[in-house]
Amino acid sequence: MKKELLKGTTMLALIITLSLATAVVSTNAQSANSNKLVANVPFEFSVGYKSMPAGEYSVQIITSASNGLLIRSADGKISALRLSDATETRKDKPAARLVFHRYGERYFLAEVWNGADNTGRVLRQSQEESTLAGEMTIASANNHASSAAPVAYETVEVLAVLR
Repeated sequence: MKKELLKGTTMLALIITLSLATAVVSTNAQSANSNKLVANVPFEFSVGYKSMPAGEYSVQIITSASNGLLIRSADGKISALRLSDATETRKDKPAARLVFHRYGERYFLAEVWNGADNTGRVLRQSQEESTLAGEMTIASANNHASSAAPVAYETVEVLAVLR
C-alpha cells in the first residue's frame, strides 16, 4: 500500500513538473515570436509565388525553429508564409528594415532585419526570382558585348519599426 502511494505521489510530482516546464518553454517561445516588424512598402512586391500590393505590412517569425516568416498586410486580408535562413550583417546597420531585390520593375522580399542585433533572416529565393536573376545575368553579359544599356538590378531597403 505504501509503495503504491509513493508511486502515485512520484507520478503526480513528475506530471506537475513536466506541465510547468512546458508552460515556461511555451511562454518563452511566444514572447520571442511576439515581436514583429512593421513597414510601409511603397511598391508591389513578391514573397515566394505571391504578389503583394503596396501598403503596410508586418513580418513575424512563426515557428519555434525561427525559420518561418509570416508577412501580413495591416488589414490582415493578404498574407504569405516563407522559409528563411539566419544571417549576420557585415555592415553597421542597426535599423530595422526590409530588403528587396529589384529586377527591372519586379521587387522580391529578400531579407528581414529587426534592428535589435546584427542578425537577420534571408528568405529563400523563389523559382521566379531565380529565373529573373539568371535572365538578368545573361542579358547583362549580352549587353556588355553589344555595348547596350545594362539591365537594371538593385537592392532596395525599406525602414521598419519593431513592435
